[in-house]
Amino acid sequence: MKSSFIDKVLQRLDNLSSKQVEVVVDRLAREKGLLEQVLEALQEGVILFDISGVTMFINNAAERMFGLRDQACVGKSLDELLPGLDWNSFSKDETSVVSRDLEVLYPEKRVLNIYSAPIKNAIDLEENISAGRVLLIRDITSQVEETAQSLESERFNALTLLAAGVAHEIGNPLNSLGIQLQLLQRKLAKLDDEGLTKHVDKAQLEIERLDSILKDFLHAVRPSQPKRVASDLNEILQATVQGMEDELAARKTQLTMDLTESMPQLQLDSGQIRQAIYNVVRNASQSTSATGGHITLATTVTDFEICLNVRDNGQGISPEEMGRIYEPFRSGKKEEGTGLGMLIVRRIVREHGGEIKIESEIGEGTLVSFSFPRLDRRMKLLGDSEELIEVE
Repeated sequence: MKSSFIDKVLQRLDNLSSKQVEVVVDRLAREKGLLEQVLEALQEGVILFDISGVTMFINNAAERMFGLRDQACVGKSLDELLPGLDWNSFSKDETSVVSRDLEVLYPEKRVLNIYSAPIKNAIDLEENISAGRVLLIRDITSQVEETAQSLESERFNALTLLAAGVAHEIGNPLNSLGIQLQLLQRKLAKLDDEGLTKHVDKAQLEIERLDSILKDFLHAVRPSQPKRVASDLNEILQATVQGMEDELAARKTQLTMDLTESMPQLQLDSGQIRQAIYNVVRNASQSTSATGGHITLATTVTDFEICLNVRDNGQGISPEEMGRIYEPFRSGKKEEGTGLGMLIVRRIVREHGGEIKIESEIGEGTLVSFSFPRLDRRMKLLGDSEELIEVE
């Protein structure tokens, strides 16, 4: 950093007495302390490196972002301080300015922007010689999430427009085909021709499948508003599983339920919640169908939320598939998947003010968690009033 005071000191250093040198050192120390206080007060991370890439200073914000609070950072090179980062990628030459985005998974998942610029040597300003490099780190996680939400919104708007055309162009002819095939089936029943009957039956099944895909698509892009009534999540869960008994038995899937007793009631649309649970349990059953696996359903209650966990021991979801799990028509099932199931599930859960979280590992299985906020939670005001205020 350029300083007229330091420049004057350097020019007159040989003429200073020991007392004057003492005063100068004291003032330099105070200026250094003030500079460090300013850097520590910043919300952005700041790391200073010398010309060889060795850390000279790191502020608290940068230590917090990278989980370095308990480490001795000064004196380390960049690759020692942050393994995986190459010093050359942030200092191509002495005059280069670099801006790069970085995803950090520890201590928490963040997206950071790292701006790297040279620090000019105060003595050789005219020669443009670098004395080191500064890295400015900004947390842009919220910006990235907002961009993703904006893209998702645009995608749904496009799908909604497409849905109107699909419903008109496919729905009506599909119904007509279904009616004609039903009439044909009645005539074939009189002829007793098994070969033709088999082909017509197969065509009828394909039409029913297309109709199911169309309904899923329309429901995904135009979800109905939930009609909420006081409901017991355990009862909804049990009713859903009861209706799936034959399907689970056909896949030889074992199912265990661990339900919390005295479940508080939530304002839910039981039909929509049943559909969400059905989609997730069906996915889990299909994932374990090769070996006849096991699914565990569990509910938990806290002061703030009610959670439902669906865990299976199936094949798991790869990181690539996990990144596309909510994209329309991105299905991991080769034959029967439409790629709309989890899209519908997330829309239903969010319409109820809840959140969905998915954890999976190849070969270990998948955990899908729903969390719904409790409407009767209370907050306590601190200070003069000790009264409990109910927040709706």
